[in-house]
Amino acid sequence: MMSDVNGDLAFLPLGGTGEIGMNLNLYRTEGLWLAVDCGIGFGGAAHPEVEVMMPDPAYIAERRDKLVGLVITHAHEDHIGAVAWLWRQLRCPIYATPFAASVLRRKMGEVPGLLQEAKIHTIKIGGKFTVGPFNLQFLNMAHSIPESQALVIRTKAGIVLHTGDWKFDPEPLIGPRGDETALKALGDEGVLAMVCDSTNAMVDGESGSEGDVRRSLSDLIHGLRGRVAVTCFASNVARFESIALAARDAGRSVSLVGRSLRNMDASARECGYLKGIPPFLSEDDAEDVSDDNLLMI
Repeated sequence: MMSDVNGDLAFLPLGGTGEIGMNLNLYRTEGLWLAVDCGIGFGGAAHPEVEVMMPDPAYIAERRDKLVGLVITHAHEDHIGAVAWLWRQLRCPIYATPFAASVLRRKMGEVPGLLQEAKIHTIKIGGKFTVGPFNLQFLNMAHSIPESQALVIRTKAGIVLHTGDWKFDPEPLIGPRGDETALKALGDEGVLAMVCDSTNAMVDGESGSEGDVRRSLSDLIHGLRGRVAVTCFASNVARFESIALAARDAGRSVSLVGRSLRNMDASARECGYLKGIPPFLSEDDAEDVSDDNLLMI
């Protein structure tokens, strides 16, 4: 809890803090609440009895008349995956960039009647918008999914920077680099608190650039024979674009295998990404391609 003579500001995480997944964060000022992200988690070795976990929204569901909105920072499952399951307990407007909104509509469309009930506001990347007493601004942050955004939250009590997931990648390939100029300007303006969320952010050193992956993939795939399969997170649009370009260089057709990949491909193309990539083959069409001329993602 942080307080100021101009009003109170509270931060209350209902999931995601100190753990990977199930992100659901709450901010309160002037008696009203703002939610940031609403994602799932995976059981893994720690919870082998379950496949998918969700945060408990009971606290804010009991106060949903004071909940002015839900902002989605990006379309990774641990930030967006629980919306379709929990929204009817929240019943607030949703705010997201074009890509995250597209992914969310596909998810919510699988629940009968939900898209007709929920209002999704599409905000341009880097856009400014107001939700109740919260003056908000998206800042571009490179990540392994298009349109990842940090969220600047301006209140009477001060400014909070909620980073979302981020990576200072000099060559992210799809989408802009992290907006370091805007971050510096925000720091000069004065930030009351930074709520930072990104796996391995506290580990020293650098991780590789997406551009480096693209260059190495082409060399690797070109020398292979027989049917080739490459696995990746379905949400990494830049990565499967790189795989497709490497396959093209090797004279191979590309098939997407899996529903999540096909959904991400559809959302990416809907938002203007993958313009230079021909439509991917279906799994059935791939059966008619010889092994030496096929790559499966």
